Amino acid sequence: MNDLFGRESRQDLIQRGFTRRDFGRLAALLTAGASLPFYNEAALAQGLSAMPNLPADAVRINANENPMGPCLEAAEAIHKVVGLGGRYLYNETFAFVAAMADVEGVSRDHVMPFAGSSDPLHRAVLAFTGPGKSFVVADPGYEAGERAARFIHAKTIKVPLRKDYSHDVQAMAQADPEAGIIYVCNPNNPTGSITSKEDIEYLIAHKPKGAVVLLDEAYIHLSKTAEPGSALVAADKDVIILRTFSKIYGMAGLRAGAALGRPDLIAKMHGYAAGALPVTGMVGAIASLKAKGLIEQRRKIIAGIREETAGWLEKKGFAVIPSEANMLLVDVRQPGQQVFNKLLKEKVIIGRTWPSMPNHVRISIGTAEEMTKFRAAFGRVMNV
Repeated sequence: MNDLFGRESRQDLIQRGFTRRDFGRLAALLTAGASLPFYNEAALAQGLSAMPNLPADAVRINANENPMGPCLEAAEAIHKVVGLGGRYLYNETFAFVAAMADVEGVSRDHVMPFAGSSDPLHRAVLAFTGPGKSFVVADPGYEAGERAARFIHAKTIKVPLRKDYSHDVQAMAQADPEAGIIYVCNPNNPTGSITSKEDIEYLIAHKPKGAVVLLDEAYIHLSKTAEPGSALVAADKDVIILRTFSKIYGMAGLRAGAALGRPDLIAKMHGYAAGALPVTGMVGAIASLKAKGLIEQRRKIIAGIREETAGWLEKKGFAVIPSEANMLLVDVRQPGQQVFNKLLKEKVIIGRTWPSMPNHVRISIGTAEEMTKFRAAFGRVMNV
């Protein structure tokens, strides 16, 4: 046990409300590597993305994936490196850190690479919350952090979104004087709504001392109005930013992402990190960062399909929350699980519901062809 937890680490755990009895549980997590007992996006979406018996022609618009896949430059880089896959190739991870730092305008010691952004989300919860340090999150919001908090017996405090579906940063800042993490997903999952730069700056300035703002920017490149928080990291604020290549870059299955933060903050996550990173994800991410005009091109395509879908739904009488991401939260005027089940019989798989909005379902934005099939199936099951 002493090999895993030094004196400083043990003191930090005790300050976060852990007892010495809890240390064994945490030691098991540290030695579990990437096999942490938390749910990922596929599991949260009723587990259907991982089920092998779905029809090949099923429309999968349940997990906020990007069916365009990796860009040509990324695909070519991945193809070239596959033959070297017998090596760990750590230099590609170092190169990814350098490329990410250059693009985001931060120094390299402010970037910690990961295979996607779910991993650093979980590990930030492990590093900064505990029985005496709560996890504060918007409602509805992405639930993965809450599941990690529950596992280590950290209290979760849910703060309803404002009427415009932005984060209520004033209420979040005051939710708990002993907060460990205040989590903001911007654009928000599942609503696709935006929280302004000014609001995020307010939250950082007024949060409890010692709390960290965990800013999840998985969908940031899909928005024309949301401002990335990289400057906050460069200014050494109490913020950690999560980034992933699973969304606009179309690399959900290839796994690449990063946490951006002040070196002393991300250092606390190092003890909970594991192993070498997939070289295919690293070289694909580097090529994606360098691809000219890729973000703007894909943002326009996704926005066009999203707005067409939202307009159709609204014409049929279903309210849609304005979104700047690759998802829509739709009021189906009945328990959302019922609509999910009806569409599943039509071989159309939509996303889940949230307890605070049980008559809403989340619909990911697929290809134009997929959304045409969705509209036809939705029209049939809803009789519109």
